[in-house]
Amino acid sequence: MSQFATLDWVVIGAYFLLLIGIAVWVMTRKTETTEDYFLAGRNIGWFVVGASIFASNIGSEHVVGLAGAGAGGKIPMLIYELHAWLVVTMGWVFLPFYIRSGIFTTPEFLEKRFNAQTRWFLSIFSLLAYVLTKVSVTVYAGGIVISSLLHIDFWFGALITVILTGAYTVIGGMRAVVYTEALQTVVLLLGAATLTIVGLNSVGGWSGMKASLEPGYLNMWRPASDPDFPWPSLVITSTIVGTWYWCTDQYIIQRGLAARNITIGRRGAIFGGLLKLTPVFLFLIPGVVALALKNRGELQWDTADQAFATLLMEKTPIGLRGLVAAGLMAALMSSLASVFNSCSTLFTVDIYKKLRPDAPEKQLLRVGRNATAVVVVLGILWIPIMQNISGVLYEYLQSVQSYIAPPITAVFLLGIFSKRINSQGAMATLVSGIAVAIVRLGLELSKDSLTPGSLLHSFGAMNFLTFAAWFFLFSVSVCVVTSLLTPAPAPETIVGLTYGTLTEEQKTANRNSFSIWDVVVSVLVVAIVIFVMVTFTG
Repeated sequence: MSQFATLDWVVIGAYFLLLIGIAVWVMTRKTETTEDYFLAGRNIGWFVVGASIFASNIGSEHVVGLAGAGAGGKIPMLIYELHAWLVVTMGWVFLPFYIRSGIFTTPEFLEKRFNAQTRWFLSIFSLLAYVLTKVSVTVYAGGIVISSLLHIDFWFGALITVILTGAYTVIGGMRAVVYTEALQTVVLLLGAATLTIVGLNSVGGWSGMKASLEPGYLNMWRPASDPDFPWPSLVITSTIVGTWYWCTDQYIIQRGLAARNITIGRRGAIFGGLLKLTPVFLFLIPGVVALALKNRGELQWDTADQAFATLLMEKTPIGLRGLVAAGLMAALMSSLASVFNSCSTLFTVDIYKKLRPDAPEKQLLRVGRNATAVVVVLGILWIPIMQNISGVLYEYLQSVQSYIAPPITAVFLLGIFSKRINSQGAMATLVSGIAVAIVRLGLELSKDSLTPGSLLHSFGAMNFLTFAAWFFLFSVSVCVVTSLLTPAPAPETIVGLTYGTLTEEQKTANRNSFSIWDVVVSVLVVAIVIFVMVTFTG
């Protein structure tokens, strides 16, 4: 495989200099309150909000994995990249409730809507899930990407990236995270677009690419009987997971909470939705191009996950290689910074402040910085563990969100749309949900030792997409039935927290918080999603 030239290293160096410059500029600004540190003073504009939402979502393992899906025949997985409409939904449906409530975290919203127990449960669960999955997977996959691209030692690449990202996150807080992510979004999009254009040119355009693939390769819709991607389960489960991730997860929502007001937050979400449309074209297509070139005998790689790097090093001109590599590093660092900051916020606001409600602001800031540093260290300590984890378990870590999402999605959706849902229903759903998820994961890992055809084997071997769809129905049923069997919440305790309890003043404020252009761009996002779904039918 080709090596980076001097010009490539110059481009990569320029990216890091820009990043450090922005980080230093942000860190020179005073951070005196928890609102400054965790939500950038709630004073972020729509462009930065949208760019930060997008950059938080796209990690280097995401980029390489999506290209691998394109090269490895897993085209149905692109439906997870068509969740742009759910990003827009977050801005229109969920974010107004969050911002109006004045919350720092989404678990805090559950306390306002239900009770303190639901907040404790979701906070601790989210924190553990972030450290065990998001941090470890991002650091591990990012280390592999950087070491293979730059031809440096895995440990050196991983440590440098984690330490540099951790430094500006610890010192600068949310403001440093979102402003560096704005730069990283631009670099990521430029780099990925460069590779896509170069790749399509080398294969003879879209028609040339399709001609080099087997018929029907680009069809994302499989029959309902398909063992891997049955389309009804794929549509339902991807929507459930997308609603959890884009509309309720602290990792994403924290960016919207940093907006100046509901109008800016919604526009940031709409802009984030537009950006979310790009991965299909900028990350999936390079993988498909790499497969087409391999079929022609013009490119060689062993596994689908190598498709992105091989196309980059063999087909991209000197100088542009450095730009694409900088984009990959931007993807890794933005995801890491986001998860570091979100973990710190959850621990400080939802756990430490609840235990010590009288703690002064300076102490909370110190705790927040220390918590970020601890998460950085945990991320480093997890690297050797991730290196020794089997490939099968690594895949389960990636798919575990399908088991996490159903109960949390059910609680937030029902909590906002129904004033009859109470704290008993919410808590029963969360507790039973985590129990079912643990049982399912355990049976899935041990299904080979179970008797085929038995209830336990069937439960563990069921297609994960089909399982998650039924799991969501179970969660909704638990929430509704438990709530109906117990007293309704007192009306005065949920005013403004559900659609059925909005005051006239709040309804008027909602109507005045958007313009016709917000509606037009939102409809455009949905139209593009439908267009892509139709395009990838064969």
